[in-house]
Amino acid sequence: MLSVDSLVKTFGRRTAVDKVSFKVSTGEVLGFLGPNGAGKSTVMRMIAGRLEPDSGRVKVGGHDMLDKRRAGQGLLGYLPEGAPAYRTMTPREFVAFCLAARGFGGVNKIKAVNLALDRARLGDAADQQIGTLSKGFKRRAALAASIAHDPPLLVLDEPTDGLDPNQKHDVRALIRDMAADKAIIVSTHILEEVPAVCSRVIVIHEGQLRADESPDEFAARARSGRLDDAFRSLTRDEEPAT
Repeated sequence: MLSVDSLVKTFGRRTAVDKVSFKVSTGEVLGFLGPNGAGKSTVMRMIAGRLEPDSGRVKVGGHDMLDKRRAGQGLLGYLPEGAPAYRTMTPREFVAFCLAARGFGGVNKIKAVNLALDRARLGDAADQQIGTLSKGFKRRAALAASIAHDPPLLVLDEPTDGLDPNQKHDVRALIRDMAADKAIIVSTHILEEVPAVCSRVIVIHEGQLRADESPDEFAARARSGRLDDAFRSLTRDEEPAT
């Protein structure tokens, strides 16, 4: 469903992403991890077609995101960092707007809106202005918009950021429910989320791919319960013996 081949992206003199390659198949939930500033969000933006790479290729469902971007984006749901949404709209209006932009209309749009709001557990907040909602409900409104068109590929940048423990549990359950017939990428800074939802883990550090392993293998690097310890473990693995 997703092929990332040798992506490179620079900003000025800084190389944010350096020849990153991986693939994700339907049925996989890929945990995309790394310390702050590692290049995770930059890679996700390039996958979603929101940012063009300096070199390398992204294919979504076989569609090249440079040459056939519209077709690729039709197969993709993207929850960006910060979960941007129109503050004066309600979540219901925002989800409907996003669906209309994708060509949905009539009864099909209404059904898709209601299902997305229900799956994201918006409740009564679905009809309140987004600007008045808590960070957690704003996040869920943007999540509802990203899944409403039922895409086969989801790219979720910190989907549980700002949620309380019960809300985090609900979003993780939703990801597990959707995983059977979708390819899903989840960026997170919460260690417990890795075994809870992921079937595979990739670690990026200083713009480079440092690990591609199982959640159990990654958890063994972080016995203290801290992601930073796992990242340091990977860095030590690459240091030459003296």
